[in-house]
Amino acid sequence: MVKIFKKRRNVFINLIHEQAKLTLEGMELLKSYVTTPNQVIADQLTMKEKEADEARRILICELNKTFITPFDREDIFALSRAIDDVLDYGYSTMTEIVILKVEPTEFMVRICSLLRDATFEILNAVDRLQDHPAVTLEHSQRCKALENKIEDVYREAVADMFTETDDTKQLVKMLKLREVYRHLSNAADRGDEAANVLADIVVKTT
Repeated sequence: MVKIFKKRRNVFINLIHEQAKLTLEGMELLKSYVTTPNQVIADQLTMKEKEADEARRILICELNKTFITPFDREDIFALSRAIDDVLDYGYSTMTEIVILKVEPTEFMVRICSLLRDATFEILNAVDRLQDHPAVTLEHSQRCKALENKIEDVYREAVADMFTETDDTKQLVKMLKLREVYRHLSNAADRGDEAANVLADIVVKTT
């Protein structure tokens, strides 16, 4: 009888997968929050951010005690940090909306939807890294394309803010919105960085 053994996935890919999965779940919550703001979703996103921080701490602990890694230690650390930052900026977006009492806009909904799609691509890229690196590259490229779309929406949002600046009240609103949009743009940038690191890993290991 022939036994087929499935190749065991490396521990670091498992740990990065966990981070990417939590980040995707966090971006789904953020999308829900800007669509229908409520405290329940805000609390869920807060807990998700804490779970992701713990996952990163575990990865770093494992990295510090492991001599041989499947790819460069610096790349593992950089990828983990970039993925963690995506969710951190997503969480900051939610907290700024609450603190500044900002009403979510259609631009925020569009950007959060694209961020959710970008983190989905990151998760898929991580999951294909060990056995199908060429597919990882495809997902990384899709993530980068989504980052470009987010920047387009970001510029639309900023342009829209400047259409009415006749009074002080509108100016204050504009400054608050700009702060929230900045967090979303930073989240997209960190997603783009994660995609770049994944592409670098593929180039180095194939």
